[in-house]
Amino acid sequence: MTLLLMAAGSGSRYGKLKQFDDLGPAKEFLLEFSIYDAINCGFNHIVLVTKAENKEFLENYLSQKLPNSIKLDVVVQDINDLPEGISVDTSNRAKPWGTAHAVWSARDIIDSDFVIINADDFYGKQAFEGAANFIMSNNSKNTYALVGYNLRDTLSEHGSVSRGVCSVNDGHLVSIEEHTKIEAVDNEIVDTETGNTLHPDTIVSMNFWVCNTSIFDYIERYFNHFLQIPENLEKSEIYLPFVAQEMMVNGLIDINVITANSEWFGVTYYEDKAEAVSTLQRLTNDNKYPSPLWK
Repeated sequence: MTLLLMAAGSGSRYGKLKQFDDLGPAKEFLLEFSIYDAINCGFNHIVLVTKAENKEFLENYLSQKLPNSIKLDVVVQDINDLPEGISVDTSNRAKPWGTAHAVWSARDIIDSDFVIINADDFYGKQAFEGAANFIMSNNSKNTYALVGYNLRDTLSEHGSVSRGVCSVNDGHLVSIEEHTKIEAVDNEIVDTETGNTLHPDTIVSMNFWVCNTSIFDYIERYFNHFLQIPENLEKSEIYLPFVAQEMMVNGLIDINVITANSEWFGVTYYEDKAEAVSTLQRLTNDNKYPSPLWK
């Protein structure tokens, strides 16, 4: 089984490359805890998608830590990596093409079912157990999965967050609606753009997907159409949830929702770092993780 980690972000709200901040008790990166959990749940192929300037560093850093039995690939998300036959002027574009493009960047090295996560989030071992069980029991190439979390467990004390709010029916995803400014206000969870109050138990997507290689062809078609629209070329991005939802709406896939039953935390803002460090220390003290993580 393969785990793909998206690690090409710029950390604009965090103020630095949070993927490579030393948060663990032995100065581990947050992404190392996800890799550790995945390996202990049977994953044997780790793929990181990152910027060109980080490729060599990540290869050297992780190859010295991971067991020899684990295959490691580090892939560059290149702004000039476009569908065959497509030529566009990228000279005025600074940002990559988004999370769906990050996944598409790994199309040549993944040939089986795989999990997609953010490199700067902590998902917990139970989430990887749920994903592994789904992969091993799922016999349909038309069925994907999403590991969902309760909204109340995914907020930051230091500012608003963006969350994909899920509508779920009998364990199946119906839709995802992106909310870009959610925060706790006076003991309620509010979408401050609309003023609407959200229920704390609302299931949200934290970009933990289980899919197969059919997604690569669909992303390419989606990206091809996206590039035909001139106003998209300077700043717009293609987002993984939008691609997955379009595949679902078009009847190509069904998406099961797996309840995480797991602790989640992230480092959206630099002020979140202290809590992340404290939580990883607590989990280590509780013998959930060894220290150092890799021996």
